Amino acid sequence: MNTITTPRQGVTELELHPELAPGSDERFTGYGAMGVPYSGGHYLVLRDMLATSLGTAYRAIWHRNPAGRWTIFTTADPGVSCPRYFGSVTAVEQVPAIEVNWRDDWKIDVTMGARLSWRLALGATSATRAMTSMSGAMPQWSWNNNAVLASMGPMAGTFLGAGRIRLRGRTPNGQAFKAAPLKVWRVVGGDAQLDGIDFGAVGPLEDQTHLGDFWLPQRGLFFVGRARFSAAVEITGTRREMESVG
Repeated sequence: MNTITTPRQGVTELELHPELAPGSDERFTGYGAMGVPYSGGHYLVLRDMLATSLGTAYRAIWHRNPAGRWTIFTTADPGVSCPRYFGSVTAVEQVPAIEVNWRDDWKIDVTMGARLSWRLALGATSATRAMTSMSGAMPQWSWNNNAVLASMGPMAGTFLGAGRIRLRGRTPNGQAFKAAPLKVWRVVGGDAQLDGIDFGAVGPLEDQTHLGDFWLPQRGLFFVGRARFSAAVEITGTRREMESVG
């Protein structure tokens, strides 16, 4: 029986056993803020990837400013972290450290030196509990099945009131992706300041944002889960994306 009820419990369990899904593609296991929109037009994403098939665990912050410009801050080489898949449409900056600290089972602080102060208050709803229960009941193979993911994404977006969600598609850099949010909670409050700019209240953007086929939720969500990407290879000097995933 799954006894995980709080996000801190889910993260602690993952930290003890950060296992990758089986496969030969590029795979990641971690947790973070799937996305948090702010009413003034800013948007923040947290990725703490505890295990990767590329060999380098890392943390990353994605930031979108009100003008729509994205920057990815990563603690690892961009070639083995988020910019590998999304960097063609974002600015990229490698940073020394991103710190994550829990104040209690439901509140988390994220800092990036003196530049970022980000506080998140998380909560469970009937919708997030149902999605987590359904995800836990799905067999391993289903998270690598195109038809299952294609139908599950729109259902999850509607059920969670988060706008459009796609669990499979193409990244801006061309790779195919598949996402498996195994446990989900709601972001119910908090605040953020980056480089002296206060983002204001948590609240949906006027228009939902996306990077390639990867749509960011219109309501703040926190997750524990996995992702997989097809590998990019260089052939006669031209970047070509391998056709299959997993």
